[in-house]
Amino acid sequence: MDLRQTAVRNVTCGENVVIYQPANLYNCTLGDDVFIGPFVEIQSHTHIGNGSKIQSHSFICEYVTLGERCFIGHGVMFANDMFRDGKPNPDRKSWGRIVIGNDVSIGSGATILAVTICDGAVIGAGSVVTKSISEKGVYAGNPARLLRRL
Repeated sequence: MDLRQTAVRNVTCGENVVIYQPANLYNCTLGDDVFIGPFVEIQSHTHIGNGSKIQSHSFICEYVTLGERCFIGHGVMFANDMFRDGKPNPDRKSWGRIVIGNDVSIGSGATILAVTICDGAVIGAGSVVTKSISEKGVYAGNPARLLRRL
């Protein structure tokens, strides 16, 4: 058996970062004034921008760039291996990239696939974002659709 512990390892942190344990963060970068709630995993090659807050039970996969002053609700899942061949792809370098702009709010229970979301967008709780969002507004549903412009 290979029993591994959750840990915060090889993380580059800015100033005034708060991480509640247990958390599993590795090979990522956290900007200044970042808040990470308990039971959060942030994987390699991920950057969390200054002033962003990630609530409990959220999963941020590899190759995510989260802008500044973002809010990630409880239980938000990011996924960038799209299982194109009907199974997990072992080639991490071919996985999609996820880019979230500044001042984006993502409601609890949302799922964010390999997309780009523009500055100032609001994603409703439980939504599934399957396509990139380029217009500031409120989006919700499965798949997420524009409800109103901001």
